[in-house]
Amino acid sequence: MTARIDGVVEDVPEDARPVDLSVRLGDLPLANPVMPASGCFGPELADLLPVHRLGAVVTKTVFAQARPGNPAHRLAESAQGMLNSVGIPSPGTAAFVRSGLPAYQRLGVPVVVSVGGLSEREYWQVAEALIGCPHAALEVNVSCPNLERGGQTLGSDPRALHRVVAGVVVRSAVPVLVKLGPDLTAIDTAARAAEDAGATAVTVCNSFPALAVDPGSRRAKLGHGTGGLSGPAIKPLVLRMVWQVAQAVRIPVIGCGGIGTAQDVAEYLVAGATAVQVGTATFARPFVMTEILRELPALAAELGATRLSDLVGTSSF
Repeated sequence: MTARIDGVVEDVPEDARPVDLSVRLGDLPLANPVMPASGCFGPELADLLPVHRLGAVVTKTVFAQARPGNPAHRLAESAQGMLNSVGIPSPGTAAFVRSGLPAYQRLGVPVVVSVGGLSEREYWQVAEALIGCPHAALEVNVSCPNLERGGQTLGSDPRALHRVVAGVVVRSAVPVLVKLGPDLTAIDTAARAAEDAGATAVTVCNSFPALAVDPGSRRAKLGHGTGGLSGPAIKPLVLRMVWQVAQAVRIPVIGCGGIGTAQDVAEYLVAGATAVQVGTATFARPFVMTEILRELPALAAELGATRLSDLVGTSSF
């Protein structure tokens, strides 16, 4: 038999119950919880996979001014993961509003614009430039280096994080998500600072600082030297942080780290995530997000859920 779930016709077992995949991030309704992580998806992929099935899309991080990114090499393989040092190239806000954002809008799903800044004020400038432009939400990337504070990330300074998020919130008419960095000692403190500043949800988390070395040349494998580790290797670490943050805040948590299957999504939901972002898996398996969505209803039914949201935060430890 077939069943229509959130507008998508899927083949399901004869005895399977319909499963509602819809979730909410504050006032933002999503048809399902699956979206790409920032930097891992672009509108140019629209002709290759059924983007309309996704819960939302997240743009590459936008800065106020154009940025070239880091020198090559920008990617390196690692056991059960990948290191990247892309450096977040950006065309700048004006060019993004002129051509980038319309391309995302044509995908027909909610668009979350990732906002970056090398200073506290730059985040506000980007938010101001997006006023009146069609987008469903902002995601404030507070893992970017804050040059005004000697290269620290905002996620490591709750007071600075609060100022940045509060400034974005007052300059935006859409929900504001905050993407946290993997500060293992204080991510719950950072999440509470984001919540207190008016954030709608927090994304946990960005890639982990890491290094890959070529012993032959005695040089780093990445052109910038260090980079960020992502992929299955970090999933147990991020699951713990999602659970930790979900205990600390009342707003929704978006899990991001090592997701490549419907089972991974279920683990994040049980740990406390309301939605998820898929990143590294898309490089090897461009269709991975739609594969997850095809498998998710049957898995949710197997777990006894008629609504996917019923699984959120149901861990018993």
